[in-house]
Amino acid sequence: MILSMTGFAAVAAELPGCSLAVELRSVNHRYLDLQLRLPDELRGLETSMRELLTGELKRGKVDCRVSLNHTLPGAAILAVNAERVAQLRDAAVEVMRHAPDATPLSVAEVLRWPGVLTEPSLAPEALAAQALALVRQALAELGASRAREGEKLKRMLEERCRGIGAQLERVAPRVPAIHDAYVEKLGARLKEAGLDPDAERLKQELALFATKVDVAEEVSRLTAHVAEVRRVLSEGGSSGKRLDFLMQELNREANTLSSKSQDLETTRTAVDMKVIIEQMREQVQNAE
Repeated sequence: MILSMTGFAAVAAELPGCSLAVELRSVNHRYLDLQLRLPDELRGLETSMRELLTGELKRGKVDCRVSLNHTLPGAAILAVNAERVAQLRDAAVEVMRHAPDATPLSVAEVLRWPGVLTEPSLAPEALAAQALALVRQALAELGASRAREGEKLKRMLEERCRGIGAQLERVAPRVPAIHDAYVEKLGARLKEAGLDPDAERLKQELALFATKVDVAEEVSRLTAHVAEVRRVLSEGGSSGKRLDFLMQELNREANTLSSKSQDLETTRTAVDMKVIIEQMREQVQNAE
């Protein structure tokens, strides 16, 4: 499976006393460039989070943003500290034993007593564990996003490979005839110049020059490179650098085909292939 370097993932969780969110954005880059933005409460997790991300991602500019928002006062569900209430009750019983005329504590007074009402909160260790779990979840969603984009990329590249293959099928059968026609054309010009093209020395030079403009080798190499692109796409994995190299080779052979061509139709075909190869090269930059 081909993976794109372009992807996005966002996950969030409501926790006691706070809300936690993780956002991952990824775009193409020559290497893995990882940027982490963490709240101060989670700064100690930077190393662990980097290990998680670098263990899964190979290339791309990745921005990981972790947000922590504490619940606003009064927005959380208040909890009664039963242990604290029991202590107040025992203390009240002891007071009444020594001072029977004392006024008992009202419910309102008990609730106002420090420590009786508490807002839910999460221990630092539990918060750290939740943050790492969210990063893992976001990483899985980012991987799925990059896989979907990679599948689109693969289909596009396969379509362009078929386009180059169709162009090569137009040129390949004509190569021998183009070669023979060029040799005949050179021979005719030599005769017009009063030279004998059948002379041994001239025949050797003629054959050598005709070989220099023969495009059969370029057609063969282009066919082989297209086959290799298809193999890499089928194999999948982190293949962006390999595909980029193949695009360079395809472009070089197409340029050579264009420069050596002595046939108008072959020249047009080479130009069409260069357009297709350039489209592929732009898209390959997104492959991991």
